[in-house]
Amino acid sequence: MRVSPPGPENRIYRPSELNQEVKLHLEAGFPRLWIEAELSNLARPASGHLYFTLKDPRAQLRCALFKGSAKNIDFKPENGTKVLVRGRLSLYEARGDYQLIADAMLEAGAGSLQQAFEAIRNKLKQEGLFDESRKKSLASWPRSIAVVTSPSGAAVRDILKVLSQRWPAARVRIYPTLVQGESAAPRIVSALRAADRHAFGDVIVLARGGGALEDLWAFNDEELARAIADCSRPVVTGIGHETDTTIADFVADLRAPTPSAAAAAITPDGPALRERLGSLDRRKQRGIENNINRQSQTVDYLSRRLAHYQPSRRLEDISKRLGHLGQRMLRTQQAHIDRQARALKASEQRLRGRHPARQLERARLLTEQLHRRLLRSQRLMVERAETRLNSLLRQLNAVSPLQVLERGYAVIRDEDGLALTTEEDFTLHRKFNALMDGFEVDAEVKSEPRASRLP
Repeated sequence: MRVSPPGPENRIYRPSELNQEVKLHLEAGFPRLWIEAELSNLARPASGHLYFTLKDPRAQLRCALFKGSAKNIDFKPENGTKVLVRGRLSLYEARGDYQLIADAMLEAGAGSLQQAFEAIRNKLKQEGLFDESRKKSLASWPRSIAVVTSPSGAAVRDILKVLSQRWPAARVRIYPTLVQGESAAPRIVSALRAADRHAFGDVIVLARGGGALEDLWAFNDEELARAIADCSRPVVTGIGHETDTTIADFVADLRAPTPSAAAAAITPDGPALRERLGSLDRRKQRGIENNINRQSQTVDYLSRRLAHYQPSRRLEDISKRLGHLGQRMLRTQQAHIDRQARALKASEQRLRGRHPARQLERARLLTEQLHRRLLRSQRLMVERAETRLNSLLRQLNAVSPLQVLERGYAVIRDEDGLALTTEEDFTLHRKFNALMDGFEVDAEVKSEPRASRLP
């Protein structure tokens, strides 16, 4: 068959003209698009551009990713990597090569999962599942803790270790489940609902160790998010590492960065609490000792007041009054000791419910020892006070105030002639007068008052 030469109605193209027109139609006909395929023939010249081929089992496509866009890739592309590439179709006119001019590249798995993650998060956020107003508060002193996790993973060991160190009084129950794989999400939902239905724990901990986005994907399941929101018990998540965030974290009542941090977040610091109790016990002991000292000072004060009265007229009244005050002192101190004993007993009972038996036994023995010491100190103090009181009474019967002055005693008075008898009267730099046997002197307080050291 003989072919006729082209006529006037036929346009004759040069290769450059044809390639230019094909390029215009190709770029106009296809908007920016995404392609998922496997990398091949990857080249990295010194210019910083990337040249590669996208292929599947039946076809391939040449691509170019220029330096400015290549800087934004957050992973290292390699031949054989499955990727998502965004770009526009074009034609390299010089060779007539059909190609894709790319402007972005993602790992195919991570890219699709990230898109799915954002879709689920936006949907649940619009429904209000992330609102702070619906989140439940945690118990300050949890008596029992439910843990939903893999029974063989590192997460459960970390959680149990932290709980044993911080709060060994809490009971712990493990609800075992898969935490990775296609069947993990429904298994986690089932274990979580079982933990909530059994109402065992004051709080539920949902945890697993770190991993890639694919490894943690079960915790991005929408049904799991709704199960967390439906729980009647507060749910605390400790999933992955500090930088990992899942949908479960957004719905949970509290998100901890790691499983260990989750265990720490739901429990008080047991060692610090024990130290606090010890500090309170020491403060109580100091308070008892201070009270005994104050009562002793009261006796001293009353003794000094007796010296200012005529024994022949006031001896009987003073004796009765001192006896009454002594009885009040004994009743007050006994009541105080009883209160302290009850407080110590209550502390012992609280410790028995929160601490190991050996520590509770030590606390009980120490409490009994302190109680016996207090009783011995009280009896000794009372005996000394009675002995001293009898001695003072004998002295009052035997001597007059002038004879007492002859023995070196003095009457301390202020500038108005009023007697100074209490510790509060002797303020720093206050001037006073000391009346001695046959003479008197003026003096000034040079130091703060301190406890007397009577023989």
